[in-house]
Amino acid sequence: MVSPEGRGDTGQSDWPQTRTGANPSREWSGGQHKATYFSRSPGAVHGARCQPTPRMAEAHQAVAFQFTVTPDGVDFQLSREALKHVYLSGINSWKKRLIRIKNGILRGVYPGSPTSWLVVIMATVGSSYCNVDISMGLVCHIQRCLPEGCGPYQTPQTRALLSMAIFSTGVWMTGIFFFRQTLKLLLSYHGWMFEMHGQTSHFTKVWAICVRLLSSRRPMLYSFQTSLPKLPVPSVPATIQRYLESVRPLLDNEEYYRMEMLAKEFQDKTAPRLQKYLVLKSWWATNYVSDWWEEYIYLRGRTPLVVNSNYYVMDFVLVKNTDVQAARLGNIVHAMIMYRRKLDREEIKPVMALGMVPMCSYQMERMFNTTRIPGKKTDVLQHLSDSRHVAVYHKGRFFKVWLYEGSRLLKPRDLEMQFQRILDDPSLPQPGEERLAALTAGGRVEWAQARQAFFGSGKNKASLDAIERAAFFVALDEESHHYDPEDEASLSLYGKALLHGNCYNRWFDKSFTLISFKNGHVGLNTEHAWADAPIIGHLWEFVLGTDTFHLGYTEAGHCIGKSNSMLAPPQRLQWDIPDQCQAVIESSYQVAKALADDVELYCFQFLPFGKGLIKKCRTSPDAFVQIALQLAHFRDRGRFCLTYEASMTRMFREGRTETVRSCTSESTAFVQAMVEGTHMKAHLQNLFRKASEKHQNMYRLAMTGSGIDRHLFCLYVVSKYLGVSSPFLAEVLSEPWRLSTSQIAQFQIRMFDPDQYPNHLGPGGGFGPVADDGYGVSYMIAGENTIFFHVSSKFSSSETNAQRFGNHIRQALLDIADLFQVPKADS
Repeated sequence: MVSPEGRGDTGQSDWPQTRTGANPSREWSGGQHKATYFSRSPGAVHGARCQPTPRMAEAHQAVAFQFTVTPDGVDFQLSREALKHVYLSGINSWKKRLIRIKNGILRGVYPGSPTSWLVVIMATVGSSYCNVDISMGLVCHIQRCLPEGCGPYQTPQTRALLSMAIFSTGVWMTGIFFFRQTLKLLLSYHGWMFEMHGQTSHFTKVWAICVRLLSSRRPMLYSFQTSLPKLPVPSVPATIQRYLESVRPLLDNEEYYRMEMLAKEFQDKTAPRLQKYLVLKSWWATNYVSDWWEEYIYLRGRTPLVVNSNYYVMDFVLVKNTDVQAARLGNIVHAMIMYRRKLDREEIKPVMALGMVPMCSYQMERMFNTTRIPGKKTDVLQHLSDSRHVAVYHKGRFFKVWLYEGSRLLKPRDLEMQFQRILDDPSLPQPGEERLAALTAGGRVEWAQARQAFFGSGKNKASLDAIERAAFFVALDEESHHYDPEDEASLSLYGKALLHGNCYNRWFDKSFTLISFKNGHVGLNTEHAWADAPIIGHLWEFVLGTDTFHLGYTEAGHCIGKSNSMLAPPQRLQWDIPDQCQAVIESSYQVAKALADDVELYCFQFLPFGKGLIKKCRTSPDAFVQIALQLAHFRDRGRFCLTYEASMTRMFREGRTETVRSCTSESTAFVQAMVEGTHMKAHLQNLFRKASEKHQNMYRLAMTGSGIDRHLFCLYVVSKYLGVSSPFLAEVLSEPWRLSTSQIAQFQIRMFDPDQYPNHLGPGGGFGPVADDGYGVSYMIAGENTIFFHVSSKFSSSETNAQRFGNHIRQALLDIADLFQVPKADS
């Protein structure tokens, strides 16, 4: 899923501004005469349960390393067991550094390898023994340039070998550079996307062979990064033309003429100057869009993240692995850390379109150990190279759970035990602790001020650091949610719980919150600034597949293996939250609750058909659904609207997303003909195919860097920097997206055969509506015979109703299928 961006602040404020004050003070508190460092020693505790008093967990662990400053000097107390684990942790850290150095070298010489380097050297040396000078005199020239004297250069044989090694290394590096530039040139060709299926040109066939040859050696995750082309800057006339074409069906003749004049004035007078700066940036920067998109659309947004920005992802809903909450969580968390290890070692294969065109992987770097830090003017993303714990929330209490014992990753059964200890802990929340996370759900300015005022020192800072420096956040819910096909409302309630919970049991600033329900089902709530949804979808596919097909459960539903009862229990985080801070927490909670209560979410499974039938209509499944959404929206509202569909630009380096404006003249012509009900089927089929072809062409243009909205957005940013006023850009950036849509990515990893396990399907996820009087729609064409939809709107709007719109979507899909007279399965 690529969830739509641009909620709230899309250029209506006075940004861009200089980034200042983004990260509140993080100074260590001074004046402490005694310090205690806690150990994760398995021998540090002698019980299996968390103790009811908040400080008992600390007392159990405070045996590792203590020092006291006295008039006579410093008194040290050392623990041999603690030092052992410090040593093991250091060894583990150095192993990671060495792996990163090795991967950096291998990635840096791809598609070459140390073996190919040795082959080149051996070829050069072998040719010299055969009296063949393949260097054409260069080896002799290098030998003459070597300094004379003692040392390794004293014998002619040594000097000759060294000269041949230098020559071979130069040839090898030149070859790597040549191959990389050739691959980058090949990857800049996108003509294959515009060719009809089954009508591939000879040029494209040759191109495909060359790409396969140059990328055949097994790549690591980031091997192709330097070979990916840069996102091109479209020409202003082309963008203006496509923009006017996109708004033509939404405007009457007078409104369209006015917009045409604004566009012409912008193109002739203002745009040339702005475009020069943008082209200059495209030469200098890796990607001319992504950094501005992240900063101005996400990080400078001052509205709450909950509903407006964060999105959710669901679990498998047609199968269930276990009813034991702690056991499911043990397997899921273990699988996530396995994925992180693969990520750190770059063992994950890059995503490839058609199995040969690499997608950019840079967004995956910040998946773990990342938190959005609030600022008064702009937020920042804090990313750590590693984190050895997760932060956990349960019944108003916060805990810190270590993921390692020394250098060893905890097994699923150990993690199950730790989470069960938290579930069994009867202690009560400290004053202000229960709703503390509501700060991350309210306004960003209020959170930034509270963070600076109340969390800059002492135990509050230490506990907040434990959350913000965690690998990710875990929420143990007391509710149970699942999908019951006999109770359609169950899926919507499940989605609502993932989207916002009760507004204080999710840490919305973390890169993602793993949510565990009492009945064993799980889900994610994901922050949007660090990456787009296909990235978290890649992780989620791996985790669910590993949990189900590799880790497994006992007959009683517990994790496989035996737990180590000597593990130190989870550490309870300590807080000292004054009344003033509690008032801010309550205010943020009320803001977030008002947003959450206003969201109407309607999730449903469409069973009559899936992509199997759609393909028989000889059209793309995505175009089919998008045109059905246009028909459904017209029936729902009686008019057309500006429609956002997110597509990706990851075929370019550091590419993120682009907008497909799905409401076209062709789709509106088809919808109007369908609504009139007087046209022959043949005519309607012809109109549908024209609309489908138009949509597919626009999607391809967006993916290949010829979209509309990112170019106009960047021109707007340049205009703000230059202090140039543009009525055209101001109007374009203020247009509301009343229908915001996204298709959910699936099967990015082949963890299992979907034909063999047809019920192992997740319904994807969803997001809140972008416009107050609009709809948000995400959908997953989950298989040959089913489609999942997530439709959101706001109760406060009298014009929208999510369930009503969902019913219109159902009927629109059926009506279009009937045009092609393809029999459907019984629903």
